[in-house]
Amino acid sequence: MRIGELAEATGTTPRALRHYEQQGLITSARAANGYREYDARTAVRVRNIRRLLEAGLTLDDARAFLACLDGDVTAGPASARGLKVARDRLAVLDARIASQAAVRDRLAAALREAGETV
Repeated sequence: MRIGELAEATGTTPRALRHYEQQGLITSARAANGYREYDARTAVRVRNIRRLLEAGLTLDDARAFLACLDGDVTAGPASARGLKVARDRLAVLDARIASQAAVRDRLAAALREAGETV
């Protein structure tokens, strides 16, 4: 299938697919006219990549799951490496949330000092 068909089938964009390919997460063959052609199984891989991204992981994090991206990524037991990647990403997200909460608290305090109700 061509890039537009894969994008439509997976709910993503051709640009994202080219990026996934550049990052080594998916591959394509080239037709005689230079167009990218993807195997139908690539749709499963792209959907799994998107699930990982929606769960808060990054494309770099997704590399830890390459061995299981072509099947049901949630079906098998979690690998030690996959769990470490998820724990590390959760720690990063928790730190960002704490930082943003502190900024919010400072802004709310400044508004209260200015006489605003928050």
